[in-house]
Amino acid sequence: MAAIKSDIVVVGAGIAGAGVAAELAGDNSVTILEMESRPGYHSTGRSAAMFAMNYGNDPIKKLNRASWQMFHELEPEFFPHAVLTDRGVLHVANLAERTELEAFVAASDDIELLSVAEAKEMVPILDTDKCVAAGWEQGAKDLDVAAVHQGMLKKAKVRGADLVCGAPVENAERTDEGWLVSTSKGQFEAKIVINAAGAWADEIAQIFGVAPIGFQAKRRSIATLPSPDPSNSHRWPMLLSASEDWYMKPDAGSLLVSPADEDVVPPHDVFVDDMVLAEGLHRFSEATTYEIEHVEGSWAGLRVFAPDKTPVCGYAPTVEGFFWLAGQGGYGIQTAPALSLLAAKLVMKSDLPDFADAQLIADLSPQRFK
Repeated sequence: MAAIKSDIVVVGAGIAGAGVAAELAGDNSVTILEMESRPGYHSTGRSAAMFAMNYGNDPIKKLNRASWQMFHELEPEFFPHAVLTDRGVLHVANLAERTELEAFVAASDDIELLSVAEAKEMVPILDTDKCVAAGWEQGAKDLDVAAVHQGMLKKAKVRGADLVCGAPVENAERTDEGWLVSTSKGQFEAKIVINAAGAWADEIAQIFGVAPIGFQAKRRSIATLPSPDPSNSHRWPMLLSASEDWYMKPDAGSLLVSPADEDVVPPHDVFVDDMVLAEGLHRFSEATTYEIEHVEGSWAGLRVFAPDKTPVCGYAPTVEGFFWLAGQGGYGIQTAPALSLLAAKLVMKSDLPDFADAQLIADLSPQRFK
């Protein structure tokens, strides 16, 4: 069977692959290859995302600022409902964390210190015998992960992109036209390949003869607990410990609680480590008056980081036609609009968006790992 030809092959249909495909399709023929039976199976589909402007390092914060505006300008055709809704984050500290919280608040533009009594008014289960300081980040929003991901996939499809699921990349070779990519669903030929394979990005790179960067997949576990006040808890803000060793996010009539774990694991269909989850639930219960009687459910996902915890976005320096778009870590959803647009501009070597200064391009470039 003859190879299916397109201008660009995107490997991976998570938020990174879907976003860049949506930006490139229309002006280019695009094929998205996804190894699983559905898009976003490992990371995107298991994210309990928030949008927090202060979350991440300097390059991430630049992408946050650009994405904030873009989230408010999404096309209704693909995103019929607002993907950001009010939530806020209440940062809390015990005695050992107090200095850490105060330094974090001092370094932030939009977080204010609250009294412990004010914090307890927001989240009544907060234990004021344990909590000694609190910071209120009012601007943090709930982010509808499914709506963002599905909207980007729909946008890519409407613009002509083809999505092929159940098609793991098995082999790749250079041709006169660019790349010939072999999968269990056939062969695909393209001038450019974009590696948006998440936890498998290094493995995909090696198939293409590109040196791995050293990405690490880190497990993030979450438990669902019954709310002690289901008629009101949906209005509570997210609770986050100052040392970021647990968080709680209301979800309808339940509470999502995570140990905020970052244990390095090999790329796989990740599952919960019961001991790690139990330790995180204990830290949550120690900071609150909530008594854990049973867990409704639990799951785990992968967050993928480059060695410097900054995404990698740019052409491989030594292999023609191979573009990196990986390592979004815990920031992939909230930076998706800006990073997708920037990646598409870099792929096409066209004029860059206004937010993309020279420092940001350098910070994201795979050249930094040469």
